Amino acid sequence: MIEGLSHMTFVVRDLDRMERILIEVLGAKRIYDSGAEGFSLSAERFFDVAGLWIAVMQGDPLQARSYNHVAFKVSEADLPKLTEKVKALGLEVKPPRPRVEGEGQSLYFYDEDNHLFELHTGTLEQRLARYERGVSVLPPASGSG
Repeated sequence: MIEGLSHMTFVVRDLDRMERILIEVLGAKRIYDSGAEGFSLSAERFFDVAGLWIAVMQGDPLQARSYNHVAFKVSEADLPKLTEKVKALGLEVKPPRPRVEGEGQSLYFYDEDNHLFELHTGTLEQRLARYERGVSVLPPASGSG
């Protein structure tokens, strides 16, 4: 039976670059670095982000970008500061999709290995409550998330 999320793994060309993103944007703490030891498929590092185990392994990047993404919950008050951190790292910010009031705000950005990250201010409960109140007046967005 599923007990919860164990960890997420991202395969990246440059462990140091991903570490900067995790620490500077997501407030991660590095908890392990394999260095020259090889317990897995390649060099790897483990991070803790708000109690979530994130593994980063060195390897070939994703070949293409998509809307597949991982979203991290952030406060609305912190979103502008986090946006500046993302931009300071030179990461590509994706234009936001159309939103209806009440479903939260998001910042989408890609790393150099084509992973899409979202910093989102809303919750599932807020989004469902908003959707129950009525039909959107915005045009539908393909791949909304």
